[in-house]
Amino acid sequence: MRFPLSLLGLSAQVSFSSDRDVQPESSLPRVNASMASSRTSKPHFEMKETGVFSPKEMLELGRPGVGVANVPGDLVLVPVNKYSFKEKKNNKLVYIVSLASNVKPLEISVGAVVLLNLEKGGDLFWLDTRTIGNAVEDEGNKDLYAIDVKFETNEAVGVLSAEPPTLIGSFPTTTATNFQYSLSSGTLIFSDSVYADGNISSVKEQDEAYENRGNTALVYDETYERHWDTWSGPKTSSLFSVQLHRDPDRKWVMGTEFDNLLRGTGHSTPVEPFGGTDDFSLVGTSVIYTAKDPKLPQAWHTKQNVYLVSTASPGEPRELTSGEQGATHSPVLNREATKAAWLELAEDGYEADKANIVIYDLLKNIRFTLAAKWDRSPDSLAFSSDGTLLYLTAGDQAKVKVFVLPIPPTPETATSLSALPPKFENPVPLIHSGAASGIQTLSNGRLLFSRSSFTSPNNVYLIHGLKSLEDEIKASETTLEFEGEIQQLTHFAADALEGKDLDNGEEFWFKGALDKDVQGWVLKPKGWKQSDQKKWPIVLMIHGGPQGAWEDQWSTRWNPNVFAQQGYFMVLINPTGSTTFGQEFTDGIAEDWGGKPFVDLMAGWKYVLDTYPQVDADRAVAAGASWGGYAINWIQGHPEYNFNFKALVCHDGVFDSNYNGYTTEELFFFNHEWGGRPWEPKSKALSEKFSPHNFVHRWSTPQLLIHGSKDYRLPETESLGPFHALQQLGIPTRLVIFPDENHCLKWHYEVFRWFDEFVGDGVAEAVSV
Repeated sequence: MRFPLSLLGLSAQVSFSSDRDVQPESSLPRVNASMASSRTSKPHFEMKETGVFSPKEMLELGRPGVGVANVPGDLVLVPVNKYSFKEKKNNKLVYIVSLASNVKPLEISVGAVVLLNLEKGGDLFWLDTRTIGNAVEDEGNKDLYAIDVKFETNEAVGVLSAEPPTLIGSFPTTTATNFQYSLSSGTLIFSDSVYADGNISSVKEQDEAYENRGNTALVYDETYERHWDTWSGPKTSSLFSVQLHRDPDRKWVMGTEFDNLLRGTGHSTPVEPFGGTDDFSLVGTSVIYTAKDPKLPQAWHTKQNVYLVSTASPGEPRELTSGEQGATHSPVLNREATKAAWLELAEDGYEADKANIVIYDLLKNIRFTLAAKWDRSPDSLAFSSDGTLLYLTAGDQAKVKVFVLPIPPTPETATSLSALPPKFENPVPLIHSGAASGIQTLSNGRLLFSRSSFTSPNNVYLIHGLKSLEDEIKASETTLEFEGEIQQLTHFAADALEGKDLDNGEEFWFKGALDKDVQGWVLKPKGWKQSDQKKWPIVLMIHGGPQGAWEDQWSTRWNPNVFAQQGYFMVLINPTGSTTFGQEFTDGIAEDWGGKPFVDLMAGWKYVLDTYPQVDADRAVAAGASWGGYAINWIQGHPEYNFNFKALVCHDGVFDSNYNGYTTEELFFFNHEWGGRPWEPKSKALSEKFSPHNFVHRWSTPQLLIHGSKDYRLPETESLGPFHALQQLGIPTRLVIFPDENHCLKWHYEVFRWFDEFVGDGVAEAVSV
């Protein structure tokens, strides 16, 4: 239940009573005259468009993916999606960036033919040094094309060009995806959804039979009947391999036999709903992958196992995990496929447990944990070129940094690794800001990664000089500091964002619940002046998860700079339950949803109001989604918190926690957070204490409710319930339902229209959205 959405909170500590009758209903404020009149005095609204970074511009801004280098590390492939409201379609571009040391990095569009293929949903990946594979849906199949790239340099100029695509072969379905290729073994692997027989060649025939079964009924005999935004069907995702090589005439030749590497195992990977190429890795003929334990009910277990299978022996995987773990992520192999590494959570049923680094020596059959004392949870792993170090990304105090960590010699037994020097326990940070992803080790002591921030979507970066650092780490017994060069290779959004004056975000710290240090961000509106007095309306945005965080990264969903550019002072707090601040802090929200986090939100809110006289506390609003939506509903029922919000926005929030325990698809989440299944005594008592629906008689603030009908984690009844309640209480309310989409321009229009109605300065004529 990790949603990148957020809201905030106010002043000092208070006691959190479960008594719903602390304040008589008759004494609670209802809608005052100014609120009531505002609903007729502002019939029209338009968002600010001129001279600011508007929601429309943000949605049309290119969305770069992560850069992927070829094997020599001299060219990088970067996919970019760019939506056009005029064309009403998403244009898919691809850029190639030069990493040659004597040539200025170049960015070029590959060409019209490739763009046309990408518009059809193509996948891109490197086949060799100068060839890109492009898998494109076409007439019931997926065709694989080769695009030859030419890169010529002289003393000062680099020239990149791409030849027209050449057809290599076809896949028997339209849904093959997540391609990885090994040139050394001539093996291409990919994932696809197949029926119980695991036969990719019969999928189309079985699809037709299923569609023509005579009804549209969906019948289930076990849980996980739906997941995230999709009802479960008869197919599951599996891994396939096929031979692909160049013949003596340099022509690409693809085989026609597609081997199901997981046949007969009951395994499914990538793990839905967000799994991709980070759930498996290919080196030569060895494939390492993670899959949910096939023996356990998936709806109330998170346990995943890690397996190793050879493309020469499909259906005969070797389990690498111990059997005593929760979820696993980011399985990788070194270049010789002699060592494996992955991230492993200890507790089955908890998706936000600490992620430990596990190393498996495949030659010695020894498994051990690395940096077990480090109180951070990595997101991804990559072996160094020689396999003696690990590079990793991990959240650290609301930034996602790149780290490097040496791997100690394999111990004699799995339990004999202890009392290691500090260098094996404390990863060395290489960057200190933004949000990094897509790390890839390259030759000559280089590391490729992508990074976004509050002020920019992804760009590609290159770290130089790692060879000397690696040598120093190996020779030293202490933790070192990195002082090498970081080079930005792309500037995708620079022209579009020039002159927009986006705010970098300013950190602040304060004392929260249990006297712990709590972090937050403020982002100031365009036109902000230090001399301003009570000029700016203020928004508290509360993040979801609840085990998530407001991090220094770009978002096309709840982008705080888009709100700031509309004239709002933005406050983003990371209260108890937030990630990147240590596992104890993350764990602190379990079974305490309405407790410590709100002590933090109130203390942070008070800090902001005391520190920034430029904001107008009488023009305060708040918004959040998922747990942030829960927070909005909880604040509604607790006027003693004295936030003084004039309007609230709740997106896909929890209203009746006990009922949600029955209706959500990932049952493990509720069972962990609420102390058991919804009918069990402890869980029922917690819902009685902390469920917002028990305090509806105390609600009084105008509220906008937004919900996506395909959010199966939080069904739309979680918004219908409070909408009906608020309507009957006579409180200004609006309900916006998105039957089959998430965030769009209409979403932004409704949110800003709602804010403006209660704390705005007044606007001109209507703009229909």
